[in-house]
Amino acid sequence: MAKLVYALNQSLDGYVDHMAFAPEPALFRHFIDDVRGLAGSLYGRRMYEVMRYWDDDHAEWDAEKRAYAKAWRSQPKWVVSRSLTSVGPNATLINGDLAAAINSLKTQLDGVIEVSGPELAQSLTDLGLVDEYRMYLHPFVIGSGKRYFAGPRPPLRLTASDRIGENVIRLTYVPA
Repeated sequence: MAKLVYALNQSLDGYVDHMAFAPEPALFRHFIDDVRGLAGSLYGRRMYEVMRYWDDDHAEWDAEKRAYAKAWRSQPKWVVSRSLTSVGPNATLINGDLAAAINSLKTQLDGVIEVSGPELAQSLTDLGLVDEYRMYLHPFVIGSGKRYFAGPRPPLRLTASDRIGENVIRLTYVPA
């Protein structure tokens, strides 16, 4: 049975604005390995549109960006949206019963399905479907944007903390 993991970069003050800070090289290498090991990725519409950047090659990319793109493209993706009518390569649109669709994925697959997007993660939290939360804390205070948690949630229990690179701490929590 697959485990649903909400994982996202976040500032010290709790925001997830991907334009405010970028992963340092060690963290980027971590993400390449992470994506290679996933059973798949689950996105809300907005986060999927951000990640579609990796669908097309860019001449300015270095070897690591090419490796990330290759890993990302090879993974199955599911996109939760009421407004999209189609999605890109290796992606499936989910626009019906969210709980039924995610429970089906969790029973059909083994490994980790990574969730990206605060609103989607909140919907899945409300349904009791998120098994683990991974916060990649960056040493930035940005003061605004979307928060890692889009709303309240039941208590969490810390299960791990890992330093990745020079400046990032990954905190791993499970529902208490």
